[in-house]
Amino acid sequence: MEQCVLLTLRWLHFLAGITWIGLLYYFNFVQAPALKKAAADSGGPGAAGISKYVLPPALAWFRWSALLTWLSGAAYLLHGGMFVNAFALGLNMETPSHYAVTIGLGAWLGTIMLLNVWGLIWPNQKRVLGLVEASDAEKARARRVAFLASRANTVLSIPMLLFMGAASHGLPF
Repeated sequence: MEQCVLLTLRWLHFLAGITWIGLLYYFNFVQAPALKKAAADSGGPGAAGISKYVLPPALAWFRWSALLTWLSGAAYLLHGGMFVNAFALGLNMETPSHYAVTIGLGAWLGTIMLLNVWGLIWPNQKRVLGLVEASDAEKARARRVAFLASRANTVLSIPMLLFMGAASHGLPF
């Protein structure tokens, strides 16, 4: 039964994580350039269709998959007795384990990314989308903050994925 719970939590963590990081990459590598092109195309439909019909549900999937990824990862570590060891990077252990250090680094990066999603990206996107009243200057600032936080998460996702994989599969050195 114990293995079944751990397997279920791990599967849920992977599935939610794929959704989260997939959307993060979509926003940064597909949607942002497409919005820029659409805004520059004077004869085209403009960016309103993407902003009105695609972005709100994509952001909902993005933020909730981020939370589910973090919660399922935390539950997996907690259920396996490694939550404290991981977040302490093994420094609380008599002999720090490779697993505690590497999964801990990945967990800390994922935590920072989650805080960026809920604390910077989403509150600022609400201003950009007009869900929260904001002046044009506030919308411009919000757009920039959300953009930078999203790009930071894109960069952080690379070592995060490395550490998450290395925890179970070892480092190549």
